[in-house]
Amino acid sequence: MSDESDSRPGEGKHGVQSLEIGMGILRAMVNGQRAMMLKDIAAAADMPPSKAHRYLVSLIRAGLVEQDPMTSRYDLGPFALNIGLVAIDRLDRIRLGLAAIAQLRDQINETTALAVWGESGPIIVRWERPRRPITVNVVTGTALDPLTSASGRVFSAWLPKETIGRLIDRRLKEGDLPPELQTRADVDAMLAKVRADGYAAVSGYHRVPGVEALAAPVFNFKNEITIAMLVVGVKGMFDMAPDGPVVGPLKQAATELSVRLGYTPLS
Repeated sequence: MSDESDSRPGEGKHGVQSLEIGMGILRAMVNGQRAMMLKDIAAAADMPPSKAHRYLVSLIRAGLVEQDPMTSRYDLGPFALNIGLVAIDRLDRIRLGLAAIAQLRDQINETTALAVWGESGPIIVRWERPRRPITVNVVTGTALDPLTSASGRVFSAWLPKETIGRLIDRRLKEGDLPPELQTRADVDAMLAKVRADGYAAVSGYHRVPGVEALAAPVFNFKNEITIAMLVVGVKGMFDMAPDGPVVGPLKQAATELSVRLGYTPLS
């Protein structure tokens, strides 16, 4: 018996029934055991095993399902897992990041913020105010410099060279960088230190005097930087020591968020 009835002409306007049936099989596998026999998948999807098998063949070809040749059991395939991980990265990184900076703010009682990479540098997407009389206000939507801001240095340190290289060259040509960043060698040395330290620190930001900031990278399941977590304070009232009460919690919070986004620490 053919499956022509599963994809009748004219159904495109309302959806493709055969695709919906295939998704039903995937849903049954997601809700079932880690690896399932054909008869169990068919029962969960409410269809005959012969029909379930035909769909499973196509799902295997698409990488959405794989079959263990030793046990004949079926499980989600590499493409299905990749879809899930990408969805986690796109949907959850900001939501989880907002919770992370709120928790960090409560822990250290300093201004915390979240930044993502924009067209030419980091952009603040959210910040949390501490419970203290003197604070630094961070405006949502603010675009930060890729070389002189803490979050910019974090992104520049871990973004691929093909992404950041031309931007660094452009910033050097503009000629408005601080004295310690006048050549590409200066920039490369600074970024190497950021990578070695695992965070970036900027004191007396030359465009906003009196502001100090720390930033740490957050990585996704591809081990690529996806967010920067920041702590911002008033110069002279902010402990930036590597072994102080801010750097450690910031790095720990960034690591924990990375793990939640699927990051696998390198051994």
